[in-house]
Amino acid sequence: MDHDELECFLILAEELHFGRTAARMRLSRARVSQLVQRLERRIGAPLFIRTSRKVSLTQLGRQLRDDLEPHHRGIQEAVARAGAAARGVTEVLHVGFSNPLAGEIVLKVTQVLRGAHPGLAVEFCEVPLGDPYGKLRNGEFDVQLTDFPAREEDLGGVPALLTEERVLAIAADHPLAARETVSVEDLAQVALLTVVGEVPDYWLEYHVPARTPAGRPIGRGPAVTNMAEALILVASGQGALLAAAHTATYYARPGIAYVPFRDAAPVEYGLTWRAGDETGTVQLFARTAFAVAREVAGADPRRAVPGRRPAVARR
Repeated sequence: MDHDELECFLILAEELHFGRTAARMRLSRARVSQLVQRLERRIGAPLFIRTSRKVSLTQLGRQLRDDLEPHHRGIQEAVARAGAAARGVTEVLHVGFSNPLAGEIVLKVTQVLRGAHPGLAVEFCEVPLGDPYGKLRNGEFDVQLTDFPAREEDLGGVPALLTEERVLAIAADHPLAARETVSVEDLAQVALLTVVGEVPDYWLEYHVPARTPAGRPIGRGPAVTNMAEALILVASGQGALLAAAHTATYYARPGIAYVPFRDAAPVEYGLTWRAGDETGTVQLFARTAFAVAREVAGADPRRAVPGRRPAVARR
């Protein structure tokens, strides 16, 4: 098995989507398909089930993925340690972030730490929408900045660093799109997109509630695995999305309106790590993140550090 086959197989096993795999590898979809087929011929059996609607692993594919992942990760870590040593880096911290705002904060923390602690390298990557804690649990992340709630018994963390108001992402031609604000009760008029994957029920209920506060049922739209897919469905009128206010800035696009809520609980962001694994470096990152979060909140009235209620964003 050559390196490209290994990389392609593991990325496709994670994404379960040929287009996203091709984008991550900077290859054409045809080349990705060719690499997978070559590996399947080498193995002697199919590793993926392909239909017009989805891609999934066969039982043999799942076995191969589980056998390969720890070895592949070990090789990557060994190469990273060697490169870090060559650059004079003595420690590497792996950080996850759940969305663009969290990524903005992680980047600013990294820049601060780079100047104050040149021996520390911070590497960061997005947390999969459909598996918010998997990479943290398996050691790919040391800590992650993510949207709450987080009530996992095997994970620890700190109180919220930042809060942000919520908006309703909805097709621009929907009647609710013409309003200045909406209420949580208005969700009875839409079908909310849901998230498929290893997502805790309590997290899903907070971000994709089944009923309004008055008990009215909220419809369910299609399930999604990433934000790009969700926005396409919103623009096409197939569902709405309960989102953080920053989404209107980072994901502005034709066909979608972002309408502020006047009564929805805000989104909170905080740091999470494996319980009992609070290293000095993780604590250093947490302290720096608190300071950076205050700067970010001070620059934008829609965001607030704990204890200060953010203003409602106007459309």
